[in-house]
Amino acid sequence: MTMTRSDPQTAARPGLAETFARRPELVSLCLLVVICVAVAVINPAFLSPGSLIDMGRASVVTGLFALGVFAILAAGGIDVSFTAIAALTMYALTLFVLNVAPGLPMAVILLIAVAGGTVLGAINGWLVHTLRVAALIVTIGTQYLFRGILLAFIGTVWLMELPPQMTAFGKASLLDFTTANGATVTLPWYFLTFPAAAVLTWLIFNRTLMGRAIFATGGNPEVAARLGYDQRTVHLFVFAFAGGLAGLAGIVHVCANRMANPFDLVGTEIGVIAAVVLGGARITGGTGSVFGTVTGVLLITVVNNVLVLVGIPSTWQRVVVGAFILLAAAFFVTRRRKLQPQIRKQAI
Repeated sequence: MTMTRSDPQTAARPGLAETFARRPELVSLCLLVVICVAVAVINPAFLSPGSLIDMGRASVVTGLFALGVFAILAAGGIDVSFTAIAALTMYALTLFVLNVAPGLPMAVILLIAVAGGTVLGAINGWLVHTLRVAALIVTIGTQYLFRGILLAFIGTVWLMELPPQMTAFGKASLLDFTTANGATVTLPWYFLTFPAAAVLTWLIFNRTLMGRAIFATGGNPEVAARLGYDQRTVHLFVFAFAGGLAGLAGIVHVCANRMANPFDLVGTEIGVIAAVVLGGARITGGTGSVFGTVTGVLLITVVNNVLVLVGIPSTWQRVVVGAFILLAAAFFVTRRRKLQPQIRKQAI
């Protein structure tokens, strides 16, 4: 009886399908490329500097939120209070600068926004760890609490005139492009907050012990505790980190729109969480990547932009985006189930 021995390197090398199953963010990346190419063929203006800059600006606040949500999902939790943290931080800080410290430098304003969001996020982390309650329940409660504090004790009036340093920050130009019709399109400096936050998040997850502790906690909290990872520190860190990014996103949102509306950002939570999940992070925790999160944010941003270009009414845009997210999620789950036996065989 003759036995054939296969090459171990060939046997260990995963196929394309297995690669997509292990790295679902590659599916989102391919889908992003296909959508961009298809729309560019139909409407070449889609890839014009003006359109690309508009999408870049639109991705900043969503991207900052998504990076924080990714950190919490990786640790096995979920947060829906980040928009309330952003709203409370941005409105209270804008009022403070207008009425108390009109000459406060913009760099200090940004630092205060991050610090304020970090404190509110740390409250979430402390409650999750202390009460031993699901993070979703805790953050639903704090979402209402933070928004209630904002609307009941701080204000409900739209602030149409910002301090001059905040207005200047929102207008500050990083790059200028002149379109074919002579209009000037500006890529603002605040756009850099998103890639800077992405680099920081990547460093935390790939170059620090905290990154390993977060993934270990999300994968199996009991095993992570036996390995010596402090669950309290992990919970406080991920929620504080997400809160800090939410505070930054809030003040960027105000400066970009040149007005402070306490009712802003309501209802954007699902889109942000969807972007992170489309980027490969599981709700159950322990997985995901910064690259996937950024890809998911860009995918959601492009889909929204395409809907505007093709003239779909705003009342139908959420329907289309929701259906797209459901189809993508169904594809990921179905693909993973079909390929799970193959992956187990290869592991054996």
